[in-house]
Amino acid sequence: MCGIVGYVGGQSALDVVVAGLKRLEYRGYDSAGVAVLADGGLATAKKAGKLANLEKALQELPLPTGSAGVGHTRWATHGAPNDANAHPHLDNAGRVAVVHNGIIENFAVLRADLAERGHELASDTDTEVVAHLLAESYSSTADLAEAMRQVCRQLDGAFTLVAVHADEPDVVVGARRNSPLVVGVGEGEAFLASDVAAFIAHTRSAIELGQDQVVELRRDSVTVTDFEGAPAEVRSYYVDWDASAAEKGGYDYFMLKEIAEQPKAVADTLLGRIDASGSLTLDEVRIPDSMLREVTKVVIVACGTAFHSGLIAKYAIEHWTRIPCEVELASEFRYRDPILDQRTLVIAISQSGETMDTLMAVRHAREQGAKVLAICNTNGSTIPRECDAVLYTHAGPEVAVASTKAFLTQLVACYLVALYLGQVRGTKWGDEIGAVVRELAHIGGEVDRVLETMEPVRELARSLAGKDTVLFLGRHVGYPVALEGALKLKELAYMHAEGFAAGELKHGPIALIEEDLPVVVIAPSPRGRSVLHDKIVSNIQEIRARGARTIVIAEEGDEAVVPYADHLIRIPATPTLLQPLVSTVPLQVFACELATARGNEVDQPRNLAKSVTVE
Repeated sequence: MCGIVGYVGGQSALDVVVAGLKRLEYRGYDSAGVAVLADGGLATAKKAGKLANLEKALQELPLPTGSAGVGHTRWATHGAPNDANAHPHLDNAGRVAVVHNGIIENFAVLRADLAERGHELASDTDTEVVAHLLAESYSSTADLAEAMRQVCRQLDGAFTLVAVHADEPDVVVGARRNSPLVVGVGEGEAFLASDVAAFIAHTRSAIELGQDQVVELRRDSVTVTDFEGAPAEVRSYYVDWDASAAEKGGYDYFMLKEIAEQPKAVADTLLGRIDASGSLTLDEVRIPDSMLREVTKVVIVACGTAFHSGLIAKYAIEHWTRIPCEVELASEFRYRDPILDQRTLVIAISQSGETMDTLMAVRHAREQGAKVLAICNTNGSTIPRECDAVLYTHAGPEVAVASTKAFLTQLVACYLVALYLGQVRGTKWGDEIGAVVRELAHIGGEVDRVLETMEPVRELARSLAGKDTVLFLGRHVGYPVALEGALKLKELAYMHAEGFAAGELKHGPIALIEEDLPVVVIAPSPRGRSVLHDKIVSNIQEIRARGARTIVIAEEGDEAVVPYADHLIRIPATPTLLQPLVSTVPLQVFACELATARGNEVDQPRNLAKSVTVE
């Protein structure tokens, strides 16, 4: 979940590492620290709170310049977010420094063993045991990479480890199990990071690290082995976006920039999906069409916002393919003993491709014989590599913790998967698929139109800054949109917000309605499924009769809702299944503006991290 940076080369390691940590601030963290190898020793600094606290400490007490170093932004798992528990962690002699993402599940046993051998540990973290174990192993191997391999074989859990040793001033060593770590290769320098954003200003040449691998970085070499020391195969790739893509571009927040980038992200995700024959194509489908024709059930696994995209996908998959579809929270999936077999297709949705709960669900599904398709925004990440197929979204880097453009591109990707299944199974004709793809291509312009009309939504959000609760109602695909709208308020405004299926209102939630309570209602189109529209108009009347302040999102031309809407937000008319692509956008703007009005940090909400790489 946290940010890791390692560097060895001709530049000031401290400058490179701190700059890298700044680029990783979006991941969410509560302390930061650095360690630099210089003058035959190891110099460190670390502070609780934002990176600015660490930078201030470095100004007051500068570290020496060195050519190798590591840095870390920590999201607390073991131990409170204070100076003592911040990374890096050292051994008793102060010769080894370690930074770590993930959780070492057997740390208590290891810690007790270390204490029996005379080690004194200064923190409450699981990470510190690694520094002490590395020091022990190094005393017999005099080789940091080999020491790392020995230590990794003792560890249980998910972890990324990056370490330096004062006796090897031009070496940085990393290890990876179930947690992201990528290598950057420059001219006479090399980088390690949890995200390519940390080193993109220096190089776009990257190397994927696989499961259970150790990497040794020197200025002019990168050596990768498995935990046993055998040479490991790696894949090099080129990062196709530059540093400016991760800058704010004149916006006050990354989130605002990313909301504005949604039309382009949707268009980019659709590029190249229809081949010369008019057939739909996906990125890497290593599942034969014959097997897809035999699929009897689709299961979608995801977390958070990605889970909401999966809920919407269920409507499209069942409607276009007639295959039963279940949507599961990845964190619950493998613990309930789901029924899977060779004719089950599991779709795993993850923006980062490193979401630990989703990764574990993928592995469980494959163990049961199911085929797994990933929908992901990050090329080369773990989940796509471990799946049988992948469809990449092309949202570009999403820096703000609260997902916006990743959500819309996940929706587009889900629609494409549904259409592809329909194509393979013969439940959708080619001209029908082409018509939907053309409608999707038109959506980007509609999102632009929505964004041009958002000032009244911002004014409304500012007027509600003093409220404690906002409820959201929806039907059909509007129900997952309601859940997503509520999640955005929770994440950003720290408000009590709940999304409900509007038909469930009378089964309990209506008891929450009171005078002037804001209730956002996503109205389905009055065209086609008019019965749903009629029912939600009745729901609006029910809550308004009890004093609720009704905020209605309705398509242009829908006049039936006007008498019952205290605030009306118009969206373009779109096909029913595609409506979430436009109806979600006002809710993103609403949450962002309300959080700003309440004085909250928009891009880095409290307690949250961009990529959740622990269970």
